[in-house]
Amino acid sequence: MRRLFPVTDETAAQASGGGAEEEGVRGVGGVAGALGAGGAGGTGATAGLADREWGLDELAAAYAYPESAAREPWLRGNMVSTLDGAAQHDGRSAGISSAADMRIFGTLRALADVVVVGAETVRQEGYRPARARAEFAAARDAAGQGPAPVIAVVSASLDLDFSLPLYTSPLVPTLILTGAAAAPDRVAAAEKAGARVVIAGDGTGVDPARAVRILAGLGHTRLLTEGGPRLLGQFVGAGVLDELCLTLSPLLVAGGAQRISGGPSVSVPLHFELVSLLEEAGFLFGRYRRS
Repeated sequence: MRRLFPVTDETAAQASGGGAEEEGVRGVGGVAGALGAGGAGGTGATAGLADREWGLDELAAAYAYPESAAREPWLRGNMVSTLDGAAQHDGRSAGISSAADMRIFGTLRALADVVVVGAETVRQEGYRPARARAEFAAARDAAGQGPAPVIAVVSASLDLDFSLPLYTSPLVPTLILTGAAAAPDRVAAAEKAGARVVIAGDGTGVDPARAVRILAGLGHTRLLTEGGPRLLGQFVGAGVLDELCLTLSPLLVAGGAQRISGGPSVSVPLHFELVSLLEEAGFLFGRYRRS
């Protein structure tokens, strides 16, 4: 991953002029913006710094949740898109991802209390339980987190294969967010498999804002959603998305693939500001915060 570049005019000028690296900033390499917003701070790293792979501790510092997320919910989305706006290729995101994208993907999971994901994405991507990672064990313990994030599956129909390891053998029990009108037999099947069913809506579906509040009430204030597009669109529409981590893949795929966010349009576009931008092998890794 190439080194950081700040995003402000002032610090960008410092970087292009070979300014000295600021105190406390890790020399992590990638075209990137000032870390800000819970990250490790800004940087004026010199232009001659060699490319190298960032360590996981450096990525964790760059993508740290804001301190307030220890007390109040902070919902972060993580998605990947091609240059022509496709969130998938052949129905999955793997074909438009990269090794660096997966390192960031793993880091974001390791920082989260809970990973919220739609049922269709669980089926298409073959979701498995989140695993404990030794590299993050000390940091998670210090933050009062369990050994691995909880997976929370959003499903109205509960049309899920409860024989899969995601439900039968996770390190921490999987949550299923659904509505009060969910079929009782499917609720019973989920609970029999070992999942915990959480009601987060009055009808068959889930109220996105209510889901965020309920998860926070369960102690999961550092939230991460990995989609799919319909679920991300629901969070956007409800106005509860605080941050978006977006990988821009240098690929063109054409076709009719979904965008990263679907569903009804918001009445007024939501404005996000760029917090940081990394680059490796043509892939751009942007971090945007609601302004």
